[in-house]
Amino acid sequence: MRTVRVGPVSTRVDVASLVGSSVAWALTLVVGAVSLTVGDYRIPLPVVLDTLAGHGTLILNDIIVNNRLPRVLVGIGVGTAFAVSGAIFQRLARNPLVSPDLIGVNAGAALAAVLMITVFGSGWIPAGALAGSLLSAIAVYVLAYRGGVSGYRLVLVGIGVTAIISSATAYLLTLADIYAAKSASQWLAGSLAGRTWSHAWVIGGALVVLLPAALASARQLRLLELGDDLARTLAGRVELSRALLIAIGVALAAMATAVAGPVAFVALVAPQLARRLVRERVAGLLAAGALGALLVVASDLVAREIFAPTALPVGVITAFLGAPYLLVLMARANRIGRGG
Repeated sequence: MRTVRVGPVSTRVDVASLVGSSVAWALTLVVGAVSLTVGDYRIPLPVVLDTLAGHGTLILNDIIVNNRLPRVLVGIGVGTAFAVSGAIFQRLARNPLVSPDLIGVNAGAALAAVLMITVFGSGWIPAGALAGSLLSAIAVYVLAYRGGVSGYRLVLVGIGVTAIISSATAYLLTLADIYAAKSASQWLAGSLAGRTWSHAWVIGGALVVLLPAALASARQLRLLELGDDLARTLAGRVELSRALLIAIGVALAAMATAVAGPVAFVALVAPQLARRLVRERVAGLLAAGALGALLVVASDLVAREIFAPTALPVGVITAFLGAPYLLVLMARANRIGRGG
């Protein structure tokens, strides 16, 4: 652990954690570059890099810059947002099983998106998903509030709200015509197919605003992990800090879901891997973001290649990888007798 000082501002940096986070981000960029070479028209990596440097032909520029690059950037942004959101919720609840998937955030986005697809048209999906995520999160917070919000109560209420919302989503699908239902089902699987620069700008802008806010709130997050009584003694306004962190986590998950759909298990798995990679808390959020981005981009690459030329939704691969990990976490929690 070393202290870094810039003028009147100083911070402590764990060198090993910083190196681990940097390696994870480097791997993400490497996998993203390889992903740019894959598609109906395969392009060698040197040609891809040359095109990105501005020396490609008009056709190569259209394929790589206009079609493939936005997909990779959206994958990096979505993975980062989901992972940082999951890390915030897991640390607030002091429970490794907590993620936006389980406490209603993604379910609310899914319900609103299906409503947009079946009633108003696909152009309203991002706005609807964002509104659905925020409304479901507010409902969970209000129902879980009893002079404060404990992590245990937040999880239980979130699971109940998720079940109700999922039932409503399934009911909407049964009422929709076959084409709208098919479109909604594809979105619900979580996919990066057809993503454009507009999607990349949306998730990029969200990260520019929300990621610094999450990093700045890392100190309050560390205090809340100590328990409400001790945190109240040391810092005072516990509920305000918790509400702010929940809002940041919800907004990150909501924007990621609005752009790519509810990509499963990224918010659950990436923070757990980051905890094993780094020790320092601020670097832990960055490492979680890097691992989330790596998981989504690598899963999308696998999804495009495993049954080529047919591409699977990225959510299918992340679910395939994340579900066994969830079972391992649950078995470990039961073995040590703390239920998560």
